[in-house]
Amino acid sequence: MKSPAEKQNSNLMREMFGAIAPRYDFVTRVLSYGMDRGWKRMGVNNAAVREDAVVLDVASGTGDFCHLVRERLPRAKLIAVDLSQRMVRQAQRRGFGNVVCGDATSLPFPEGSFDCVFIGYGLRNFPDLNKALQEIQRVMRPGGRMVSLDFFLPANRMFRQLYLAFLYLQGAFWGFLLHGHPRLYTYIPDSLSSFVSMQDLTSLLENMGFAPVKARAYIFGDIGLHWAVKE
Repeated sequence: MKSPAEKQNSNLMREMFGAIAPRYDFVTRVLSYGMDRGWKRMGVNNAAVREDAVVLDVASGTGDFCHLVRERLPRAKLIAVDLSQRMVRQAQRRGFGNVVCGDATSLPFPEGSFDCVFIGYGLRNFPDLNKALQEIQRVMRPGGRMVSLDFFLPANRMFRQLYLAFLYLQGAFWGFLLHGHPRLYTYIPDSLSSFVSMQDLTSLLENMGFAPVKARAYIFGDIGLHWAVKE
């Protein structure tokens, strides 16, 4: 299925996330039925990185993963990167001074810079998934961990259509209520319809040379965590 316009145009993507930045955390909690924070904490707790790790949060949004890593590993060095300058400012307000505006497909870091890379709801938004994963892999050290949390297409085709329709109605409601613009959140099911299943992502990571790759599904496989180790 064709990707939505925002996914094909970085300026549109930047504008969209800039518009939702002030309400981003609230909507994330609502659409996850309050479970988002727990999922991210699970991702951090099972990342198995050392206390002084150098950690990158890609598509960081307001810096949730950075906040949780800092709680668990106060000696870790944290760097966050997001495409939206308004998201960057939101993260900085939470005390993450080392936040940069950048593109996940062209990260401004040398090869082998990070012990762990977190991505929260980011992979689904990248215009070229393979390219973004290769770039993330490039900046990871051998033995480094990648942790991703995202929406996925349900494997069951009938349930898939029901799920996308439900997300569309939910997105339209919150987009209109919070911003007077339903499209800001109906983008979610549109972006998801051109994404992959949990198993597809697991296979892709394994084919790229990550090993082992572990995954944990939530809400019937519609949300999932991946932990992948760079060989």
